[in-house]
Amino acid sequence: MSREFLTLDDLVQRLGRDRRVVEKQVQRGIIPGRRIAGEWRFNETEFTHWLEQDLRSFDDQELAQLESSQNSEELEKTSPLQTLLLPETCQVPLDAGTKPSVLQELVEVAGRTWQLWDPTALLKAIREREEVMSTAFENGVAIPHPRNPLPDSLGQSVIAFGKTLSGVQFGGPRRSTTDLFFLVLARDSRTHLQILARLGRILQKTDFLEELRHAPDGITAHQAIMSADREISALQQ
Repeated sequence: MSREFLTLDDLVQRLGRDRRVVEKQVQRGIIPGRRIAGEWRFNETEFTHWLEQDLRSFDDQELAQLESSQNSEELEKTSPLQTLLLPETCQVPLDAGTKPSVLQELVEVAGRTWQLWDPTALLKAIREREEVMSTAFENGVAIPHPRNPLPDSLGQSVIAFGKTLSGVQFGGPRRSTTDLFFLVLARDSRTHLQILARLGRILQKTDFLEELRHAPDGITAHQAIMSADREISALQQ
């Protein structure tokens, strides 16, 4: 069986949930899957896409549970974002006023790490993901990323952050504008989901978004994100 398909046990491990809860979600069609030779099988791309959408409704406890179940080898336990988000990959202000220019600029910012081996392929994949459904949230934040990991295009996983001077029409709910952008380029789905879970927890912190919006430059924005990352890790210890 191709490893692009996951078993029910794989899902339980990935989600960090009780097996009975996962089984009910599968049987009710909440989690997309199909039976093959009498056993449930799940396409990893379909599962990841479903989970990305479901993450929007997760509270901090659910996000923490998901984060701890991924165990990415690339991320540090004490500060998962520290190795992937660098001061030089935080751009404030981001010189862009349209969705295409935002994506282009974010890829260029991420390229400062010299870890983007094929930026053209990555940008194309990010645009294609946005065509499926916008990654923008109602709170003015977007987390663009490729639909599938592209390990052949990356030396290591990278996160880039950018803040535009004014809101951009990025496809947010009810035509809300977006001004805070986290580009996530992960080499594998575990790293991708762990980053999304940690970002989700950070974005739920009281006053964090306001602090980011008042950051005058990339260094200050990076410090704010790292501080929030460490605070969440400290709560888990």
